Amino acid sequence: MNGTSGRDTGDIGDIGVIEEAELAARLRLVVGRLNRRIRIDGRESVPPLQLSAMVTVEEHGPLRLSELARREAVSVPTMSRVLAALDEQGLVVRTPDPQDARGVLVTLSGGGERRLAEVRSHRTALVARRLGRLDAVQRATLAAALPALEALLEDE
Repeated sequence: MNGTSGRDTGDIGDIGVIEEAELAARLRLVVGRLNRRIRIDGRESVPPLQLSAMVTVEEHGPLRLSELARREAVSVPTMSRVLAALDEQGLVVRTPDPQDARGVLVTLSGGGERRLAEVRSHRTALVARRLGRLDAVQRATLAAALPALEALLEDE
């Protein structure tokens, strides 16, 4: 406890006293708010689902529409609209699937790769500015926590 608010401050020495449910709730809240703040401050021209689809195509592509929809946990018609918007902006390329003449494979275009790099660079700069508000101990604490935070992203 920090003595003034009655709440655990989350200091390294106090980790054992943070209830798991409180830790989960606070982590969810801070990650969600930070993500929202980055999206708002970023003012990107690519909406979140389109951006997510681009990242998925970059990481796992080339992908069929149905596979991309599955990976993004949206319906095929929704993903079809997302891809139409990305195609209209020249951010993806659709090519015939050599395994199935009825299907197409989606990859990022050169413009899509550049746009993704711009968004990442801009968002990284936004986070870096926020990190600049922290003192050296807080930054070191975050750096030490990164492996644990990254482990949360692994599928079960």
